[in-house]
Amino acid sequence: MKKAVFGLEPLSCPTCIKKIENTVGKMDGVEAVKVLFNSNKVRAQFNEDVVQAEQIHEVITKLGYPVVSQKVS
Repeated sequence: MKKAVFGLEPLSCPTCIKKIENTVGKMDGVEAVKVLFNSNKVRAQFNEDVVQAEQIHEVITKLGYPVVSQKVS
């Protein structure tokens, strides 16, 4: 199990939270996802045998939220 934190550009509305959490949360291998609105971050816990951090990064970007930083541990 790996954890990743993706830094985003400033989020503008609570709808952004639901959109990101719902979409990333439905990805195979993603165990948990939390959007931290005030710090503009997405925290995800995932199974690296099923999905990679880069795939999560790509999905967030495709939703219209550019990822400005990424940290995987």
